[in-house]
Amino acid sequence: MNKRIRVLHVAEAAGGVERYLQTLFKYSDKEQVENILVCSQNYDYKKIKSLADRVIVLKMAHQIDPTSDIKVEKALRRIIKQLKPDIVYAHSSKAGALARIADLGLKNKVIYNPHGWAFNMQQSAKKKEMYKWVEKISDHFCDKIVCISDAEKESALREKICKPSKLQVIYNGIDLEEIKNTISKKRAKLNIPEDAFVVGMVGRLSKQKAPDVFVKAASLIKKKIPNAYFLMVGDGELRDQVEEMIHNFDMDSSFLITGWVDKPTAYMKILNAGCLLSRWEGFGLVLPEYMACGVPIVATDVDAIPNIVKDGVNGMLIDEDDYREAANDVDKIFKHPDLTSSLVKTAFNIAKNKFDGKRVAQNTELLYKELM
Repeated sequence: MNKRIRVLHVAEAAGGVERYLQTLFKYSDKEQVENILVCSQNYDYKKIKSLADRVIVLKMAHQIDPTSDIKVEKALRRIIKQLKPDIVYAHSSKAGALARIADLGLKNKVIYNPHGWAFNMQQSAKKKEMYKWVEKISDHFCDKIVCISDAEKESALREKICKPSKLQVIYNGIDLEEIKNTISKKRAKLNIPEDAFVVGMVGRLSKQKAPDVFVKAASLIKKKIPNAYFLMVGDGELRDQVEEMIHNFDMDSSFLITGWVDKPTAYMKILNAGCLLSRWEGFGLVLPEYMACGVPIVATDVDAIPNIVKDGVNGMLIDEDDYREAANDVDKIFKHPDLTSSLVKTAFNIAKNKFDGKRVAQNTELLYKELM
């Protein structure tokens, strides 16, 4: 191919989507693909700039804001007309709607990746229906929808979001090379006792990720494992509520909330057990990261998570909101080192063989070529 495929990525949501894009850009064939990113102010501009060919930052509102959204759509349309990308690739529901509206009538191909359907979130029935109709209408303005898991594709088919032929599953992946080279944090520098059994949760402190369930489980774990220590890597709108819960359980001295960090896997490497107790989950990027870091997993049996974690094989699955079961499974990890060793070994091999970010970049490039 003489000409590089110019892809204009549009992304508002940070967190998992940002890490996805970092890995995608890092392993893209730069002789074949030119990656340009239009992102929100929440992105780590400097880090992304070193991986993409160009980065443009637009101020975007996370919630629906007609005044802000119209400004973003106008700016996006100007950018698309100016740069003339071969493909516009929209990431997550908000950017998905903005980019597809901004691109109406322009001559390029459009890919949309919801990174977890908004209608699968726990919310009112009215909101669920609204999100479904938005997705069904917006479907007419894109050429392909990428699902990050089989569960995501099944959701789309169940709700009749689009024709089956428009859906393509490209499993999420992680940067195994970077994780391998990441230096573990030192417990002493974090004021964590060297002999502590460290139980962690990596993710946003939001309703979806259920930090309240993690704290409730921690209160039971502490009774079973007196030297247990709890590490929450992330931040979010529920932080004040979570800190109040920790205080009410009289566990302030056994908890550390780091806030947002640059390399969460550096913190994962000091964990003795890792939790993802989500109430809904489009994929759960932290799961293969736990697996690659050799951390035994306790996770909820919801949405895409059982596509990644098989109960008793490479982790343990519990029912949603069941903090007692979460505490019991962490206790099993503590008390049964042979079981833990088996889970970790299997999980590591699965991460290496199934969730390599290089494969995501390769599959995505094939999709670009199919659309050209």
